[in-house]
Amino acid sequence: MQCLVVSDSHGDRDILVQLLNAYRGKVDAFFHCGDSELQHDDPVFDNMYVVRGNMDFDGQLPEEQHPTVSGVPVYMTHGHLVGVNLGLDHLLANAEAVSAQLAFFGHTHQLGVERHGGILMLNPGSISFPRGEFTRIGGTYAIVTTAEKAIDVQYYDRQMQAVPELKFHFSN
Repeated sequence: MQCLVVSDSHGDRDILVQLLNAYRGKVDAFFHCGDSELQHDDPVFDNMYVVRGNMDFDGQLPEEQHPTVSGVPVYMTHGHLVGVNLGLDHLLANAEAVSAQLAFFGHTHQLGVERHGGILMLNPGSISFPRGEFTRIGGTYAIVTTAEKAIDVQYYDRQMQAVPELKFHFSN
């Protein structure tokens, strides 16, 4: 399974349209981890799993999603309601509760990926307002590829170029 994960676009609808157009038919699913600042019925979300962030005011956006894509169970939330600024324990517990293999979140605007107890936890960073060590990149998203024996993560910049130092491999 291959999916694109993006977060914290904060009203930058154009970048989401660009990503959808570039990757349609090339990935199995699109995930937006919140703070889009768009309405739930925006056509950009027609082919994208999306959750509500702390800057999303449309109450019809769900607080979490846990779909199964190509046999891979995924848990996604924005992160503010599970305290990701203080650690990932609550995120991990929620992912475990739905037997997820992948847990996606945003909120911090800082990219990161790690694995705990067989669950890959990934923040794609903010596509529009990055923070932290990789702010210089100017916004990121991630492509996650799962296979029987491994999970690979590659981060990309806003120009859809792979960031060589942000490639990760996790053996199953």
